[in-house]
Amino acid sequence: MAIVTGLYWFSMYTYVPTLAPYAQSLGASYFMVGLIVGSYGFIQLLARIPIGVYSDAWGNRKISVVGGVDLAVLSGLGMWVVPVAVVLLICRALSGLAASAWVDYTVLFASYYPAKDAPKAIGFINSVSLVGQVAGMLAGGMIAEYYGLASPFLLGALGGCVGLLLSLTAHEERTQPRPVNTAVLMEAFRDPDLLRLSGLAIIVQVITYATIFGFSPVAAKALGASAIELGLLATVAIVPSIFSSALSGTFFVRRFGERGTLIWGLIGMGLSCLVIPFIGDLVWFYWSQAIGGFCRGLLQPLLMGLSIKNFSGEKRSTAMGVYQAGYGIGMCGGPIITGILAGFFGLEWGFWFIGVVGLIGAGMAGWRRYLPLSG
Repeated sequence: MAIVTGLYWFSMYTYVPTLAPYAQSLGASYFMVGLIVGSYGFIQLLARIPIGVYSDAWGNRKISVVGGVDLAVLSGLGMWVVPVAVVLLICRALSGLAASAWVDYTVLFASYYPAKDAPKAIGFINSVSLVGQVAGMLAGGMIAEYYGLASPFLLGALGGCVGLLLSLTAHEERTQPRPVNTAVLMEAFRDPDLLRLSGLAIIVQVITYATIFGFSPVAAKALGASAIELGLLATVAIVPSIFSSALSGTFFVRRFGERGTLIWGLIGMGLSCLVIPFIGDLVWFYWSQAIGGFCRGLLQPLLMGLSIKNFSGEKRSTAMGVYQAGYGIGMCGGPIITGILAGFFGLEWGFWFIGVVGLIGAGMAGWRRYLPLSG
């Protein structure tokens, strides 16, 4: 399951470092680039709740695992075959549908562990997903340097084909199918802690998809970055998060508490964005993205683990669907808002905006009446 997860994310991230520059090379405006990047999150906003609800009802999460990597292959092939900005928009939205299956990837993997170890399990599978993303972005950047900005789409599809074959062997303890229980969905929507955690996750995704998966490559290209250096930029941003993600629910929570880990992670992400407009050297730009990536690794698995911690096994896909659909707002809105601000006022205003959003999130995490946590 871990290998399938790595290839699943590999297939969708080979082209992330070059997607925005490639869209610009096809004549897309900042706003269109924002739509292409944001469509990935918009579809997840719509799809993740139904996927969670129905997989809980069917007692079958493997079907989502197989279907997710299958759609990832199709989206990559579509972007490779038809080099048109509108097709990029459609196929990136299709990859968002593929990524919506992450609901069941996480829940299925967590089912291999005792319920009390959910944050630890989520931390591990998040680290695996990040390894896949890093490998994809680094390989995509390298192949783009020699074969053009469209070549990472084909590379992702090929990697996804291997993951698709292996996904057929994933193990699952099936449960008896039962009617769709809307009461469970309503229970998740009424859970105040789940909704507040989703609010913080929205902020994390606003920053993530507006920067390293959105406009950071554009800013780096303006500083003279080559295709290989764009792939390296994404790698520098993700590698630190592999380690911080694996340690988030263990070392950092024990040392700083859940609240302290969230506060410092959000502060770090916010500051890493605020400094970008003042950076004139690619090396310092790498440092800003590495710090932001390390802090993102602290936040994502902790928030995901906390979101399902208080839900029983048969309700966890629904709860995770609500949580992940919520942060889809940030994945969609972050790039679009940043693109609008960049189009009217310049790209630096987009980075300043999302930096301030990160600091606001740190204030929310520190407000005890907002979220009761340890630390």
